[in-house]
Amino acid sequence: MSRLDQTFAALRSQGEKAMGLFMTNGFPTPDATLSILHAIDDAGVDFIELGMPFSDPLAEGLPIQRSSERALSHGVTMDDAFDTAAGFRKNSDTPLLLMGYVNPVFKYGPDRFCERAQAAGVDGLILPDVPPEEAGFIADAAKRHDLDIVFLIAPNTSDERIRRIDELASGFVYAVSVTGLTGSALSGDVDAYLKRARSLVTDNALLVGFGIKSHDDAMQLSEHTDGFIVGSALINRCAEMWDDPSLSDEERLDAVRTFASDLKYGPAAEVA
Repeated sequence: MSRLDQTFAALRSQGEKAMGLFMTNGFPTPDATLSILHAIDDAGVDFIELGMPFSDPLAEGLPIQRSSERALSHGVTMDDAFDTAAGFRKNSDTPLLLMGYVNPVFKYGPDRFCERAQAAGVDGLILPDVPPEEAGFIADAAKRHDLDIVFLIAPNTSDERIRRIDELASGFVYAVSVTGLTGSALSGDVDAYLKRARSLVTDNALLVGFGIKSHDDAMQLSEHTDGFIVGSALINRCAEMWDDPSLSDEERLDAVRTFASDLKYGPAAEVA
C-alpha cells in the first residue's frame, strides 16, 4: 500500500476525517516553506500538497495566484520543489503530493519529472489542467515511479464521468466543492453533490476541497467524504503572519500550528 492508502485506511479505522493542506513552494519566502510544512505536520496534517509555482495557475483564486507570483519573484524553480520535498521527507513519513500545472512538467520531461519526484520522497501528483482521458503521458510515468495520480471532479461532472475518473485515479479523487476557483464561496447544493460523488467513488478515497475556511466548514463538507483539503485559507494566514515585521519566525510558526490544529480539531475553546 502507498503512504496515502495507509493513511486513509488508518483514519477510516479510527472514524477520523483526513486533513490535507496546500502550501506553495517558495512562499511566503523560499526559506520559510519547509518550516511551515513541518509546523503543519506537527499540528496533525494527514497529507500535504506542495504547490509548484506557475505563472498561469488557472484553477486558483487570488490568494494562491499571489503566492505563486511571490514565489516566482524569488526565482523559485521546479528543482526547488523537489529539494523542499526531499528536505521534508528526511524528518517525516506524512504523505506529500506535488500540485501544479502541466506546462512545467512538459518542459522538465514527464519521466524525468516523475523520477525526481520519487527520489525526493513524493507520493503523488495533482495536475488540475490534465483531463484524465489525456493523462496517459504522465500517468504511465507516475506508475513507473510509484506515484499516485489524483484527478478532480466538480459539481457538474456526470455520474458516468465520475465513475471513469475513479477508475483512472489512484490515491484519492479530489471533489472540487464549487464550479469555480480555489477560495470560492460554497453553494447551497454542495451536500447533494457530495452525497452523489460518495455513492459513485468506490475505488479511491474521496476528499473535498475549495472554499473551506474553518473547522465547521471542514466537518460539514466532509460528512460524505473521507476528508477535506484547505489551501487559500492557509495561504492567507501565512501571508498575514510573514507580512507582519513585528513577529518572530517562531511566533509565525506557532500561529500556523494553531491554525492547522483548529481546522482539524476545532478551536481550543470548543475542545475544552
